[in-house]
Amino acid sequence: MATTTALAVEPLPARSRRGPTAVGSFLRVFFRDRQALVGALIIAIAGGAALAAPLISPWDPLTSGAAERLAPVGTPGHLLGTDEQGRDILSRLIWGGRASLLVGILPTVAAGIVALGLGLLAGYVGGLLDHLIMRTLDVFFAFPLVLLAIAIVGVIGPGMQNQMFALAVVLVPYATRVVRTATLSVTPLEFVEGARALGAGRGRLIGRHLMPNVLPPLLVYTSTLVGMMIVASAGLSFLGLGVQPPTPDWGVMVGNGRLVLYRAAHVATIPGIIIVVVALAFNFVGDGLREALDPRARR
Repeated sequence: MATTTALAVEPLPARSRRGPTAVGSFLRVFFRDRQALVGALIIAIAGGAALAAPLISPWDPLTSGAAERLAPVGTPGHLLGTDEQGRDILSRLIWGGRASLLVGILPTVAAGIVALGLGLLAGYVGGLLDHLIMRTLDVFFAFPLVLLAIAIVGVIGPGMQNQMFALAVVLVPYATRVVRTATLSVTPLEFVEGARALGAGRGRLIGRHLMPNVLPPLLVYTSTLVGMMIVASAGLSFLGLGVQPPTPDWGVMVGNGRLVLYRAAHVATIPGIIIVVVALAFNFVGDGLREALDPRARR
């Protein structure tokens, strides 16, 4: 008689339910912040319009027409009116976003990169190097940020590149202090001491353990600085130290509009409103990043 052998089938272990990843937690908290979402949407619209300026601009931003000077808002063919030279304001706003956003973002990124290196060295190495770096940067704190930028541009000359260089220089001390403070708070922690006890070199400690923990506060801080840099660059352009006419720039548009403020207020107020709205958008995004990068908020 043939016998059958029953095979004992062991149940597979239940699949462990994995918690949300760090990226998923970050996105969940960020998208829960309505102000951050509105800010990100405004930045996306402004950046997208600037990138697509050749495609969506209704007029050449440099083309002037004496017959259409100071046309009011809602004029057929000129949705936001024209300026004192008959140039379409909407077209100049779209093209001006290229210069204004570039001058706001690039100096902040450059200052953040320099500050990351200086702050990590000052905070981790300490000693004489820390004192040398921080005391040198303290000299810059003796001057107001905007006035120092004006002085630098006044010495090296006006222009968009010089404007970005001046803004990057004045931002380095502020960002470096943030990085140094974060480094000092992370260095004594157990995981850093453990990596050092296992023989990790200074470069590995800084690159693999300190930098990932220092980047979040630097990212949050620099994201809020972009809005301030847009306002500062607009001020420099307003004073004639930044982007030079006839290149479209929001600050230049406000500066030109002040000459006809009582006759056609929209020439200066419309780009002024755009500057304020975009600057606030970057601040909203910075606040959202701070909440999303906070481990307590993610939990």
